[in-house]
Amino acid sequence: MYYRQFPLLAILLVICVSGCTRDVHETAEESKRNIVLIVADDHSQDLGAYGNPVIQTPNLDRLAAEGTIFQHHYATTASCSASRSVILSGLQNHATGQYGHQHDFHHFVSFDHIRSLPVLLSESGYRTATVGTFHVAPREVYRFDTFLEGHSRSSIEMAEAARPIIESDDSAPFFLYYASSDPHRGAGFATDLPHAPDRFGNRTAGYSEVVPVEYDPASVIVPEFLPDTPIVRAEIAQYYQAISRVDQGVGRLLEILESSGQLENTLIIYTSDHGVAFPGAKTTVYEPGLLVPLIVRHPDSPGGLQSDALTSMVDITPTILDFAGVNAPVYEQHIGLEPLREVLPETGSLHGRSFLDLATGNDSSEWDEVFASHTFHEIQMYYPMRSVRDRKFKLIWNIAYQLPFPFAADLWESPSWQDVYSQGPEALFGPRSVAEYIQRPEFELYDMTKDPFESSNLAQDPAYADVLERYKQKLKSHQKRTWDPWFLKWQYE
Repeated sequence: MYYRQFPLLAILLVICVSGCTRDVHETAEESKRNIVLIVADDHSQDLGAYGNPVIQTPNLDRLAAEGTIFQHHYATTASCSASRSVILSGLQNHATGQYGHQHDFHHFVSFDHIRSLPVLLSESGYRTATVGTFHVAPREVYRFDTFLEGHSRSSIEMAEAARPIIESDDSAPFFLYYASSDPHRGAGFATDLPHAPDRFGNRTAGYSEVVPVEYDPASVIVPEFLPDTPIVRAEIAQYYQAISRVDQGVGRLLEILESSGQLENTLIIYTSDHGVAFPGAKTTVYEPGLLVPLIVRHPDSPGGLQSDALTSMVDITPTILDFAGVNAPVYEQHIGLEPLREVLPETGSLHGRSFLDLATGNDSSEWDEVFASHTFHEIQMYYPMRSVRDRKFKLIWNIAYQLPFPFAADLWESPSWQDVYSQGPEALFGPRSVAEYIQRPEFELYDMTKDPFESSNLAQDPAYADVLERYKQKLKSHQKRTWDPWFLKWQYE
């Protein structure tokens, strides 16, 4: 009635509402900010920013100085493909189905129903691109809009490959997944470049613009879980060199972001799929295998912050979705085993939560517990383990404890292991004998405040029987919530 009496006003109102709606929509799109997720390969907390005075990582140290450094960030499994499925889904790998390595004859793949991070971001308007190591499958599940070409050991080449994505005039924000192969051991590394690599893939030349940074083995820091021998020191020196190569790639990425005017509009996360490639770390659920760097440069952070929260790889996807304003997916239970269907929830969401507030200096007091789930590494390495860790205790359940602990090929062949192994079963490799490392008990319980190197198993101590039972219940509850098929082991064995 009102519009009939004033047709011109009605038309003007319609135009205004249409225009205002379009402006609001455009503003919302423009307000979306970019995301860069950097994932190194087999990198423990060996950085200047984490207190290592020997290693040269000026660019990562800068990133930490301008953002937040997380002191207690954990992988959920110390195996490459399995961990990457967790990073890109927010689900434990027993729920993604990526139980072990994707490549070659190992052939593990994630379930088709997984709604991965790059797919969710792409559907919400992000331009998604990846460069370097992919090492997860299938591509349809972890689909990116663009797969960039760049040698995964040549960190600056990888950064330059991403330049067109960063400098594009496209108004849509971008999500860049930059995944280096360093500092992974160099076994099987391509030989098409000059100068044969050492065991961590280091060459004296052959990497575009990368300046090799070499280290004196006498000066490196030997962690408590490794024996302090000349062989171990030599391998750590090689490992440090590979980390410095990653650092140079991060530096070039920062330069490109800064010169393009995108740095202050971009969330940058740096982490690693799991810890260093030494026995006692990689493929285990001991601290050196799971404790990794997490540096977050949030556009709204004042910088120079530290967080003592216990965070986990399952928190990466929820954090990025939170930053992007994208809803997390909800899954329906797909496990067909009746004994499990009776006890597991019918629906569930992601297994982690956003730590975005922590990256801007908010309280971390409720972040006190993390879980790990490992099943395979290579196909022949079946050794399922589950663990829970809080600020006081850590429980490890070696589900297949009857079996000898299996070795990844690169760890078995490493001079650091062979040197000690050749000395016999009683020889010490860090806090454990060779025999103890290979044949493990069903349960391992450690007081992390008194025994941070996990050397004194309390599981058989009657004084800790109540503690053992309490932490078993924590594991069971977590397995139910995350639809872990290995929950059945509690029932029939």
